[in-house]
Amino acid sequence: MTRLSAIATAVLLLAALPLRAGEIPDKAFSSEADPSSRQDNASSKTLEHRSGTTFMSPDTKAIQDDDTANPGMLWALDGEELWKKKDGANEKACADCHGDARESMKGVAARYPAFDRELGRPVDLVQRVNLCRARHQQTSPLAYESREMLALTAFIAQQSRGMPITAGRDEELAPFVAKGHDLFHERQGQLNLSCANCHDDNWDKHLAGSAITQAHPTGYPLYRLEWQSLGSLQRRLRGCIFGVRAQPYEFGAPELVDLELYLMTRAAGMPLESPAVRP
Repeated sequence: MTRLSAIATAVLLLAALPLRAGEIPDKAFSSEADPSSRQDNASSKTLEHRSGTTFMSPDTKAIQDDDTANPGMLWALDGEELWKKKDGANEKACADCHGDARESMKGVAARYPAFDRELGRPVDLVQRVNLCRARHQQTSPLAYESREMLALTAFIAQQSRGMPITAGRDEELAPFVAKGHDLFHERQGQLNLSCANCHDDNWDKHLAGSAITQAHPTGYPLYRLEWQSLGSLQRRLRGCIFGVRAQPYEFGAPELVDLELYLMTRAAGMPLESPAVRP
């Protein structure tokens, strides 16, 4: 049996398990709240919001916690060099506009996806980098999952490590958060499953030997041992969609950005961990 067939079989078995409906409330929480617990207004039950780190083995967690062992730091180091590299017709580097990223980028990744007024919609961090490249450097965009884009976004996200996630606070984002919420709860694919069927109803169970997390995107871009590489949240989302045998959206599709935004609002107040490590 191939790995994909094993996962599909496990998903079908999982769908038949008793559900824990409503375990994760699908609303945003303020960053002032205690990130270790939330309260569902509907049930007044105290609920623990857990990072994916808490589902890992001690060995994997040790790799993440040690910057000299965390493979994601190799991308972050490359990103630091790219931050200072002049590019495009304007011969500008990111640093020419933003200065020292350790100061100017603090908290930035924690509030993305963010609303872009010129486009009239939210953009994620990858899209923001490419918008800056087009508008200010006058150069070509970097591809999703390219070494350069992952390096830059890892370096930017690293500057927000330990800071609370604050995405989704702008009023203009409300309809897009709602779209992401609907996508999270929409059944799709040949297996007729939604994101919520795993991550709300069956978290802390196992699927094909791996723990099911609560889908809080606190560590992206992150190094996944399964990938043997750094990857974006959109890569993970596309993998899940493919896993339920649905047609994945293209990288950068509005649907994926809306889903990213909704997931970040679910994780409001939780500390950013990027570049994290996951199994």
